[in-house]
Amino acid sequence: MVWGTAVRRRRTVASHRRAAIVCAALALVLPAGIAAAGPPAPDTSGVVQEADVMGAAAAAPADCGPGSRPETGMQGDVPAADRDNGRSTEGYDCNITRIGGFAGAGAGIVSASYDHCAYMGSLFPTSLVGPSTGVQVVDVSDPANPVSTTTLTEPAMVAGTWESLKVHPGRKLLVGTGVPLNFGGGLLSVYDISDCAHPRLLNPGPGTDLRMPLPITAHEGGFSPDGRTYWSSGTEGVLSAVDLADPANPRVIWQGWIGLSGHGIGVRPDGNRLYLSNNFGGLTVLDTSAVQRRDPAPQVPQLAKMSWTDGWATQHSIPVTYDGHPYLFTVDEGGSGGVKLIDVADDANPAIVNSIKLEINLPQNIDSQVASGMGGSAFAYESHYCAADRPADPTALACGWTSSGIRVFDVSDPFDVREVGYFNPPAMTDRNLERPNSSHAWASLLGVPALSAPAVLQAAIGGQFDPAQAQSPRSGMVVGGDLSSDWCFSPPEWRGNDLWVSCSDNGFMTLRLSDDVYTPPADQQSTIGS
Repeated sequence: MVWGTAVRRRRTVASHRRAAIVCAALALVLPAGIAAAGPPAPDTSGVVQEADVMGAAAAAPADCGPGSRPETGMQGDVPAADRDNGRSTEGYDCNITRIGGFAGAGAGIVSASYDHCAYMGSLFPTSLVGPSTGVQVVDVSDPANPVSTTTLTEPAMVAGTWESLKVHPGRKLLVGTGVPLNFGGGLLSVYDISDCAHPRLLNPGPGTDLRMPLPITAHEGGFSPDGRTYWSSGTEGVLSAVDLADPANPRVIWQGWIGLSGHGIGVRPDGNRLYLSNNFGGLTVLDTSAVQRRDPAPQVPQLAKMSWTDGWATQHSIPVTYDGHPYLFTVDEGGSGGVKLIDVADDANPAIVNSIKLEINLPQNIDSQVASGMGGSAFAYESHYCAADRPADPTALACGWTSSGIRVFDVSDPFDVREVGYFNPPAMTDRNLERPNSSHAWASLLGVPALSAPAVLQAAIGGQFDPAQAQSPRSGMVVGGDLSSDWCFSPPEWRGNDLWVSCSDNGFMTLRLSDDVYTPPADQQSTIGS
């Protein structure tokens, strides 16, 4: 066993420690207002599950082969010394090599890909100016030399796509919503990507025409497995089911307020269960079978609610099975929660059964995380979006791990996970103005790793935070981040031994994972859960 997890469940109010962490999170993630929505999802079970998950160990580190440029510090860290002396501008890699890339103006937050093309997410307001406004389309027919083919400039694409830009390969659809700053509403555009290099807008009316907004809130979203429904999620907790049976006329067929906060999703392969992430750390299990069946006036009952304290701003879930048994890989964006393995065989009683973390994420190393992360802006070493290499019996999980770069794990045995490779791209130190579409460049007005605040508080309460260890020559960088590491937010896309990735500053990149550490399964199918 290379991971450690202590799990404690209770049906009581949250502890004082959890309350403190939630308060810290509240100040950072809630938008200023709450949009109107339909009735809340009926809570037929009343199940509330509280869990403290304290990872005692990190995934076993990769054994780097010849030609690698390994990390100089602990697993996942970009040390303060490397940031200040320029070493981080060379990048770090282990069993992964860069084949090619297209930087453009930066990669926004979450990007997507289909066939031989990639779609680089947009960021508002810089999406309004420059030679390429909106979502950049990149032709990757030659992985060593990707080239731009066009830019999508519909209102949703120019308003900033945040974490909503998703592809459904089966229906050959690309969808994105407009999210100007953490929160948006009304804008949603649908494209036919049969010719992936030249997407064709399908809905010039509802969702695209500014006179015909859809009644949705937006921050994140994703498809049902059959591609007939796009689920749009706002940070204020409103979830909307948008029917795409006729992509030219998207329409909301169900909407509910799930709770105080919502984030990303995961949808079970049959479309009957949706796992909605909670920004306070946790998820809600929803019965979406009535929407999936297209019942008149569908109801979406809540089956279970989970929460935990070692991570927050929970990002998304990837439904997978091992030997037919259903699990989720659930990712925390904030704090040091890493990736959790959750048993969801019993809808009413999901259980956390393991977790994946890097060494820099462990409670005893949060002080070191602060020391190196200062001056790098709001995020430090948090996981963000992952992709399994197939939904049934996955053999590998690739994750964008913010300042730790792209991390790849062998998950063929989900209870004995080890890292097999990583690629942390070269930092673009002090080149902020060159990447106006980079969320990192924008957020670098702030130097403090604010998303680490709950982890700092938790480590301090547990007596594992040494203020002296948190000091470094970068400790005074409260204002102004220097891009001394990149931010890798997007889910890597599996393409045999290649990974198509997007990082904020370096843009789109094609990477190759060594044959020595990974053999693609014959039925490889990159899956992010939505």
